[in-house]
Amino acid sequence: MTTQDSSGSAPKPPAKDPWDLPDVSGLSVGVLGGTGPQGRGLAYRLARAGQKVTLGSRDAARAEQAAAELGFGVEGADNAECARRSDIVIVAVPWDGHAKTLQSLREELAGKLVIDCVNPLGFDKKGAYALKPEEGSAAEQAAALLPDSRVTAAFHHLSAVLLQDESIEEIDTDVLVLGEVRADTDLVQALAGRIPGMRGIFAGRLRNAHQVESLVANLISVNRRYKAHAGLRATDV
Repeated sequence: MTTQDSSGSAPKPPAKDPWDLPDVSGLSVGVLGGTGPQGRGLAYRLARAGQKVTLGSRDAARAEQAAAELGFGVEGADNAECARRSDIVIVAVPWDGHAKTLQSLREELAGKLVIDCVNPLGFDKKGAYALKPEEGSAAEQAAALLPDSRVTAAFHHLSAVLLQDESIEEIDTDVLVLGEVRADTDLVQALAGRIPGMRGIFAGRLRNAHQVESLVANLISVNRRYKAHAGLRATDV
């Protein structure tokens, strides 16, 4: 029998704790663009935390060599095989190859949870500046190109230098996570939290991804001015 509160309505269920995140330790992670600095760094940190990781590259031999150098059981494969093997796929390819890479992997990425961490940036003598794709952001472009995948956005503001530095035990930063389905963003938040020092923070839907991607241009300016590897922390959360 359903009980009612004093207003005569059935009581609402208790709100879900936003920090009650799923266990992702058993999921396999693929990194497209895993031989580049950002992808390689993310692969290293996740594998070091105990995640099963496959590095992807257009060249399988190059991916296998990079994986062997990382250790921690990381495997290497061409991008298509990397996508097929993985439960979660991180897209860390250069912006100028973003659309072409995803178009070629639409079938392999169908049904997968895809995390886009690509930052559309341009560079001139004044420094880095944000580009705005026709779709609105790299993440929205990924969602348009991968209609059968579950696209999220995260891991934009991480220093590749810190990620790859083996002497650093913890990386003090938050990871802003965007997506359309809360269950998917919860998984990405949990994955970010596998890396010591990191915390995944829900930051809205994909329509807000442009601001997150663009902020990297500002962080590049901060890092150049202060000779740092700055990240982000969300306060009072």
